[in-house]
Amino acid sequence: MKRLAILAIVLACFATLCLGRSRSRIAPQMIIQLTDPNLRGTLTLEEALARRRSVRQFSSEPVNRSQISQLAWAGQGITEPQRGLRTAPSAGAIYPIELLFATQEGLFVYRPADHSLLQTGNQDIRNMLAATASMAESIAGAGCNIIVAGSFRKLTDQYKNKARTYMHMEAGHIAQNIQLQAVCLDLGSVTVGDFDTKEVRKVCKLRRDLEPLYIICVGYPAGQGTTGTTDGQAGAAGKRAALIIGSQNFRDEELFETKRVLDAAQVQTVIASTRTGVIRGTLGNVAEASIPVNRLQVDDYDAIIFIGGPGAAEYAGNAAVMNMVRETVRKGKVLAAIGVAPTILANANVLAGIRATSFLSERDRLVQAGAIYTVFAVQRDRSIITATGPLAAVQFGRAIVDALAGR
Repeated sequence: MKRLAILAIVLACFATLCLGRSRSRIAPQMIIQLTDPNLRGTLTLEEALARRRSVRQFSSEPVNRSQISQLAWAGQGITEPQRGLRTAPSAGAIYPIELLFATQEGLFVYRPADHSLLQTGNQDIRNMLAATASMAESIAGAGCNIIVAGSFRKLTDQYKNKARTYMHMEAGHIAQNIQLQAVCLDLGSVTVGDFDTKEVRKVCKLRRDLEPLYIICVGYPAGQGTTGTTDGQAGAAGKRAALIIGSQNFRDEELFETKRVLDAAQVQTVIASTRTGVIRGTLGNVAEASIPVNRLQVDDYDAIIFIGGPGAAEYAGNAAVMNMVRETVRKGKVLAAIGVAPTILANANVLAGIRATSFLSERDRLVQAGAIYTVFAVQRDRSIITATGPLAAVQFGRAIVDALAGR
């Protein structure tokens, strides 16, 4: 009996210790109380319907919390507290749908009962989400992605084989509400239905009973913002930027997507490398370098941009390039690097105390150079802009345009 008693005490202590450890691993979740929704808009329903269009390209301006509050309420907000009725109809008032908001600040779940957001992750997942879908640029570039997820099992007891149909109908009601609300907020939106369900579930860490049904991209349409101008990025027009690629194996998307955004903002661009002429990227696309790197004069450009890919390694120890990087910072010009290229900036010792990001393989080198490494796809600190890689190229280009425009 004494042995059994001792064994019981040991097991109880072990269980308590394990329970304590498991509890300590659970990170506290932040709850954000949203502002009360505005029930008086500036547009009529008819005007909102007439203006609604699918917007696929967005500016880099973030969607603020008051706008998210209004979008969340439009999709699932409670309109009759006594019975818990919501803005979108639901079969049997069962409400099998949940809304998740993916922004630069992280991933949040909307809680209709108290009109709040529960943060489930502090990582910007928009680029990972973009990799799961056909409209990657829209998802990566939108200030906010709303994931509409549903559990048809909540409907099966009452509606049997009609459960999934009713869930999809409800998702449609919610999506239309959100898109019309976006119009009233001067925001653009587009719905995405072509995505890998399993991968979206993994990226968003959804419960097993939840099925992603829709991704709604919401943000300011490209060329618009809160500045009140018809072209929020007009200040970048006429500025000059040098895009520096390796003499071979540059990363295609990082060059062409970034250049496309700059061209659209009327930024004058040149491509430089250690040799001029046709250069092939890692995916087989070709670019033409018109000027040797050693002839670039920082004073002639408003931005110096390093493109990643295996070929960028030739600049990591290039003394002339190191001097050019330091001169760019000293003169307050825009300095940008994407993918593996932020290592060039690290080697030039210009990242000490600077918030920066890169392709994950370069993280340790940036930290060793004194950078404050962040999890964001694109990071801007003063005049230095860094990005993680190909999926962030559009956002990277827009951040450069914003910096050139003085925004």
